[in-house]
Amino acid sequence: MLVIPIRTESDISRTPFVNFGLIGANILCFAVFGASAMNPELAAFRSQYLVFHSDAPAVYQFLTYQFLHADMWHLFGNMLFLWVFGNSVNAKMGQVPYLLFYLAAGVFAAWGYGVVTTVPSQLLGASGAIAAITSAYLVLFPRSRVTVLVWFFFIHFFQVRAMIVIVLKVIVWDNIVSPALSAADAVAQSAHLWGYLFGFVGAMSMLLLRALPRDQYDILALWKRWNQRREFAATMRDPAAAATAKHGSVARTGSSDSEAIKKEEEKIDAIGELRSQISEHLDRESISDACRTYEELVALDDQHCLAERYQLKVARGYYDASRFSEAANAFERYITVYRDSIESINVRLLLGIIYARDLKQFEEADTHLTKCQERLQDASRQQQCKAWLSRVRAELGRPAV
Repeated sequence: MLVIPIRTESDISRTPFVNFGLIGANILCFAVFGASAMNPELAAFRSQYLVFHSDAPAVYQFLTYQFLHADMWHLFGNMLFLWVFGNSVNAKMGQVPYLLFYLAAGVFAAWGYGVVTTVPSQLLGASGAIAAITSAYLVLFPRSRVTVLVWFFFIHFFQVRAMIVIVLKVIVWDNIVSPALSAADAVAQSAHLWGYLFGFVGAMSMLLLRALPRDQYDILALWKRWNQRREFAATMRDPAAAATAKHGSVARTGSSDSEAIKKEEEKIDAIGELRSQISEHLDRESISDACRTYEELVALDDQHCLAERYQLKVARGYYDASRFSEAANAFERYITVYRDSIESINVRLLLGIIYARDLKQFEEADTHLTKCQERLQDASRQQQCKAWLSRVRAELGRPAV
């Protein structure tokens, strides 16, 4: 049975340029050095400079080994995981911190590999660094759902919590249980485990030190809510405390705290379920159903935003159905959350036109079109923006552009 994660539902608030670059660098390195055995000079260069030698590693090998892969399947598996989990982590951390985190994870994994191996051996591949990115994803998005492809006679798709997929399947089964059952060499797997350790501890430390923004979905927030429930349950096991809670003011306070925690948990679960339903509707191109479910989501949390491509699909679904007010609200959420996206400027132009042409809200239209005029690069769109801004300024009695 083959189980492969193929997509996550976590939001990507900015374009993960570094992750794209890392994937490209790995592919390029494989294209140049993957068949180096056919060329003695390339083979010698690869062995000396790109492979990590555990018995006497050069300093540069701690970095260079991360970009070399043994074969096409090794490359494909690593790049798939880097794409699925790395984009969200890159978006959360930012560009430079993510790059440093990725490279440091690879260095740490190689160091750990060198510590545990007892015979001279070689290490290559981005697996250690990608293992760190995977466990960092677990810390930052533990309640996110991961779409997995299961191939067992037939192909099936399931959505599973990230915590279950990463901990049980990726870490425990793939790197501990399966190698033990197959009597495979566990030394190479140790590089993965050192990477998981680095990613988990590193991401947790960044959250604790506020180097990364906290939210109600990260693993520390889950831990805090679990600890609150545990402490409340422990307090209520004391007969005196239980009696006071039942008959006095403590009861009202304790009950209120417990009830608030329970309601917050239920709200988060409901949001996760609605996001999952929206993803399924959009994947089936059932736009109207996705829009109806999105309205339920917004009723729970009016500041919520879907993953980038899903938020755009829902907004355009409203627009195509001539539901311009809902479309404007959905597009507003998009440009607020994904302001660094390459699509944001075009979305803002469309939003300005919607406010001017369809909703007759000229102040809003003026704000968006003015911002567009400053940033648009395409000549035809600049002309379109200028024409609409002139109409809006005329409606408002202001000087034309």
